[in-house]
Amino acid sequence: MDSVNSATVTNASSADLSTVQGAASVSVLKKALDAQAAGAAQLIASLPQTALATSGTVGTKVNTFA
Repeated sequence: MDSVNSATVTNASSADLSTVQGAASVSVLKKALDAQAAGAAQLIASLPQTALATSGTVGTKVNTFA
């Protein structure tokens, strides 16, 4: 899952954006970060949604004096 390694970050951060190689390094870093963000969003979306408590004293009342 670690698609963005330290070498990619180092290359992109030290890249001269006026060169084709520098622009390509930054582009690769952006694509890797986008892929990692999409994977994280997919993992979060796959988490089960739990139902909130509707009865009882735990989780249904707010202590406004605390």
